[in-house]
Amino acid sequence: MIDFIQTDASRTAENAAQDHFIPAEAPWSGVVRRGQTIRIEDSYGQQAIDTLFYKADDFAERYSNQDTMREQGAAYVGTGTRIISNEGNVMLRMTADSCGRHDTSAGACSCESNTVRFGHGTKYLHACRDNFLLEVMKHGMSKRDIVPNINFFMNVPISPDGKMTIVDGISAPGDYVELVAEMDVLCVISNCPQINNPCNGFDPTPIRVLIWDATPGTVA
Repeated sequence: MIDFIQTDASRTAENAAQDHFIPAEAPWSGVVRRGQTIRIEDSYGQQAIDTLFYKADDFAERYSNQDTMREQGAAYVGTGTRIISNEGNVMLRMTADSCGRHDTSAGACSCESNTVRFGHGTKYLHACRDNFLLEVMKHGMSKRDIVPNINFFMNVPISPDGKMTIVDGISAPGDYVELVAEMDVLCVISNCPQINNPCNGFDPTPIRVLIWDATPGTVA
């Protein structure tokens, strides 16, 4: 069972340093400075939010799902998870989670995987890999820089024999995760446009991202 930690009650939308509303199916990116807290909110429930992190001043250092799972000894991310880079450094810490199920194994949907899984009629549907590419190109990166990601709020049970299945999400409207940055990071989000499996309840919806500055005295 995941041990949920409640958010700081003094942290409100009114005192956030940044407040972003991200439309259904759209990408977003922004820098989270060391000590800042980022909240990723599933505003309407059952919405997968594909997310990547890069070191802000060196994009070659980026999120590693393998290192994150190995360091935690767990297949999912949740409260207390240290988000680990491919250099073995802690990028962020998850400090709050009101949902309790976040995948980091199933990756991002793509036109190619949609075609294989759902048929040629889905080949030209918008996908998370497209969103990621559109967003990382703004920062001088290419598709070679898109690595396996976190799928916040995506429910992917793993059976004892290692099989994975994407099933109905369990997140409710307003569920969120909060992460504190341990270094300056670029956060890249694809608000998942998938309509062929239940990761978004077959109905992609808008999400919200808020960022708060560090509390004085909390950053060494």
